[in-house]
Amino acid sequence: MNKVQIYTDGACKGNPGPGGWGVLLRSGVVEKELFGGEPNTTNNRMELMAVIEALSALKRPCDVTLWLDSEYVRKGITEWIHGWKAKGWRTAARQPVKNAELWQRLDALVEQGGHRIDWRWVRGHSGDPGNERADALANRGVEQALGR
Repeated sequence: MNKVQIYTDGACKGNPGPGGWGVLLRSGVVEKELFGGEPNTTNNRMELMAVIEALSALKRPCDVTLWLDSEYVRKGITEWIHGWKAKGWRTAARQPVKNAELWQRLDALVEQGGHRIDWRWVRGHSGDPGNERADALANRGVEQALGR
């Protein structure tokens, strides 16, 4: 399996508001940058989209170390999702899971992609070079969503 390092981040100017997502993928000396955005979204949706787009970019099963600064996404995919699925995409308070369609897309990528994924949290805006690049890409996604 190819070893891949992935850094993801989401950004939103207002919440909701124009938002963007950014991804830095590294495999050996090869790097790939991805970004995109939406004109009216939330920060959590952009954090999810970054991870979805990152895993969608992998063409075969990989050994992935995925760095993200969103505890919402990390805990959601490693802890909370099992309960949500068992409860028909409802929370413990019996409310519909927010962003369920994105969680379902991410779940399918994780379950069907054949990847080994090590989900690692990194403090945002703390000088981590990979996270800072993903943040800059997410901000490019915001600019794209604003038509600039």
